[in-house]
Amino acid sequence: MFTRVVELKAKLGKTKELASVISGKVLSILNKQQGFQDEIILVSSSDPSQVRVLSFWNSREDAERYHREQFTQIKEIIQNYCDGAPEVTTYDVNTSTVHRINQGKAA
Repeated sequence: MFTRVVELKAKLGKTKELASVISGKVLSILNKQQGFQDEIILVSSSDPSQVRVLSFWNSREDAERYHREQFTQIKEIIQNYCDGAPEVTTYDVNTSTVHRINQGKAA
């Protein structure tokens, strides 16, 4: 399993709207993507303008296809709620109780 972590900084007073757009419009796009498994939206408790979105994919290839084919559209959808461009990092999932992945068996 593979994950993308998108780091966002919400504009002042726009965190709830940003999270709502992600859980609505963005998630509806993600649900149509091959290999998409799950999404988690995190809002910092110490700095509510800091938002992290974790998306889980069957494979790196699925996540990269999504990034190439859909992420420009996603950035356009969220741009009015964000201060700056999203930062994307990627990870192999080592362990997940929710996804029933044992240590090192994600691939």
